[in-house]
Amino acid sequence: MNYAIGLTDIDPLKYGLIFERFLNLERFTPPDIDVDFMGNRRDEVIQYVTQKYGSDRVAQIGTFNTMLARAAVRDVARVLRMPYGEADRVAKTIPFGASLADSRRMVGELRDLEQEPHVARLLDLAEKVEGLVRSTGTHAAGVLITRDPLTELVPLERSKGNADAIQTQYEDKQLDRLGMLKFDFLGLGNLTILEQALRLIERHRGVRIRREDIPLDDKKTFDLLGSGETTGMFQLESAGMRRYVRDLKPDR
Repeated sequence: MNYAIGLTDIDPLKYGLIFERFLNLERFTPPDIDVDFMGNRRDEVIQYVTQKYGSDRVAQIGTFNTMLARAAVRDVARVLRMPYGEADRVAKTIPFGASLADSRRMVGELRDLEQEPHVARLLDLAEKVEGLVRSTGTHAAGVLITRDPLTELVPLERSKGNADAIQTQYEDKQLDRLGMLKFDFLGLGNLTILEQALRLIERHRGVRIRREDIPLDDKKTFDLLGSGETTGMFQLESAGMRRYVRDLKPDR
C-alpha cells in the first residue's frame, strides 16, 4: 500500500519485502508503526497529528528512569554526607550493568571495602533503593493516538522538556497491554543530511536528482560499501557493521 500511494519508492513485490507483521497470524500483539522523518521536521509531524486527531487524543509517551547500582551508591552516599571521593571510589568498583548483590558477591575489591562498617551500611541502604524509579522522561520517538479522549484512558502529565506538551504516565509496555496503538515518529539526522545534499546539488550543479531515479545496481556505490567507509550511513556506521561490509563486499 505504501508503494501504491507513493510513500516509498521501493516496489515490495519486486524485492520480496512482505510486511509480515500485519499478515502473521502467530503475532498476537499490535504492530509497531515506525515512521522515520527528517530530524529537523519531527515536531511538524507531531503538530500535524495533534491538529488532525485533536489535542485531547494525541500524547507523547512517558518513560521511567530507574536507579542503577552505581547511581544508588552515589545518591545514598550524598544523603549520608560521605565525602564524594570516597563514594566515587566505592561506586567505581561496581561493573556497569551489574546489580549490587552480584557485585558484593563477585568483586573482590568491593568486598575489601565492605569490611569498613560505614561502607557496608552504604551498600545495604543502596541495595534497598536500587531499581526504584528515580525520575521520569519522554520516549525518544513514541506517540500515542487514541479514538477516545486520553483523559478517559490513561493518566497524563505535562512533559518536563516542553510545558505545552502532554505525555502519558504509563510506559510503552503498559500501553501495549491496554491494547493501545502507539506510533514511533523517529527523527533521523541521516534523512536531514540527504535532503540538504539534494538541495545543494540542485543549487550548485543545476541538477535535480529524484531518489526514485537512483539505480540500485550502481557499481561505485557498492565499491564504497565494500571499502567500509560508511560513517554517516544509516545502520552501517558502527564498528561491527563496517567490519562486516568490508568482509562481505556486497555487489547487489
